[in-house]
Amino acid sequence: MASVLKKDTAFENIPSIKAKTLRINLNPDIYGTFAEIGAGQETARHFFRSGGASGTIAKAMSAYDKDFSDAIYGTEPGVRYVSQPRLKKMLSHEMRLMEERISREKHPDKLFFTYANTVATIDFSKRYKGHGWLGIRFQLDPKQKELDEIVLHVRFKQNEARLQQETLGILGVNLIYGAFFKYHKPRKLLKYLYDHIDKDTVEIDMVNFAGPNFENVDNRLMSLQLIRNDMTDAVMFGPDGNNLLPATVLYKKNILALRGSFRPVTKVNMDMYQKSYDILIREQSVEEENTIVVFEITLSNLKAAGEIDEQDFMDRAELLCSLGHTVLISKFQEYFKLVEYFSNYTKAKIGLTMGVNNLVDVFDEKYYRHLSGGILEAFGKLFFKDLKVYLYPMKNPETGQLMTSNNVKVHPRMKELYKFFKYNGKVMDIFDYDTEIMDIFSRDVLKKITSGEEGWEEMLPEGVAEIIKEKKLFTRKLEAESEKVK
Repeated sequence: MASVLKKDTAFENIPSIKAKTLRINLNPDIYGTFAEIGAGQETARHFFRSGGASGTIAKAMSAYDKDFSDAIYGTEPGVRYVSQPRLKKMLSHEMRLMEERISREKHPDKLFFTYANTVATIDFSKRYKGHGWLGIRFQLDPKQKELDEIVLHVRFKQNEARLQQETLGILGVNLIYGAFFKYHKPRKLLKYLYDHIDKDTVEIDMVNFAGPNFENVDNRLMSLQLIRNDMTDAVMFGPDGNNLLPATVLYKKNILALRGSFRPVTKVNMDMYQKSYDILIREQSVEEENTIVVFEITLSNLKAAGEIDEQDFMDRAELLCSLGHTVLISKFQEYFKLVEYFSNYTKAKIGLTMGVNNLVDVFDEKYYRHLSGGILEAFGKLFFKDLKVYLYPMKNPETGQLMTSNNVKVHPRMKELYKFFKYNGKVMDIFDYDTEIMDIFSRDVLKKITSGEEGWEEMLPEGVAEIIKEKKLFTRKLEAESEKVK
């Protein structure tokens, strides 16, 4: 690896934007292109202004006209121009040109990079705040064949296009600087993206690291960092472990959401999912191919034992991904906030699958005292849209009575409100549940796993017990602590 990129601590204090660009410009080996579409050439401008850019910038370009852009990067059938596929095409095209046009014999030590963004800033009516994709594909060693890559998605919160452009320019500088000088500290790299930027001005709601120097980076953990750092309210990842942009996945979709600890995922969780999904797709206006199922874990749930245990988080993620599910991690403790979030991206049907105890909590006034309109404001947001609650029954632990929507005990003051939603079809019972598994609770299964008891395997979906044993899920931390004692 080029000696100029040695890991250092000299720049741990936040350098200015000019200092960052100068450090790159004065490095004789870093050399690349800038392709910026939709918000000016704001990132390249910082490098030109700081001086010494001629040895760093091979090319800076924009292609605002769609026809001209298509002529360079190809068309985007069925996909919006401000999209991840477009960004990837830009990165691939520009890097290919670099490798074709710059002789390795003449420049054996050059570290190639290409930075690109495709952005839509706020519109004239100020209805759409604007968003964008930006990324960098780069080398940390001139002999590196497989390139490293960082891609992220941003949402602007400012109400002026000029301010959004300036924010984008600073963010681009922070990304390029982080890629070359903080690549070995990806968590810190994420934090440094906000250097000289107020968090209230821009939201980063997706990031993916790829390439040989990020082999040990789990993008699900990076997703978690976005929430922990208050960069966004919700993140999503797919069965392959890569982060997804919620807006893209949820756009105009029917959504079925299941909230839980999934610690571990049990037969009850799967029964709740399968039975409520069957009800949803039988709805007249619901097309199965336009329906997405989301397993949601709240940040407060991850903090159930105090601080977030990242290993515990990864164990839950491992199981849900192995079962082929999409996972959403959110800061939405109240259900109405989750529904409000979904409503930003779809006007189709939304289903919430929950147990009786969760429904009782929904109708508890204490959760809405911070709202000026109290529980009525929350319910206006929760039930106003095309939403239904699919209710999974539970046995009363004291009486053994089966509790459904017909005999659920809500606070006396909430009875009439509950009846209103029940009689208007907003709450539906799941009838064809599996009566043999109703006594299974995740907390009991976890206790058996961690204490080494037998008999927990049959409480889990097929294949899950084998994964837990093979990968030592939920027990690795205990084993590590046991080894320390020895």
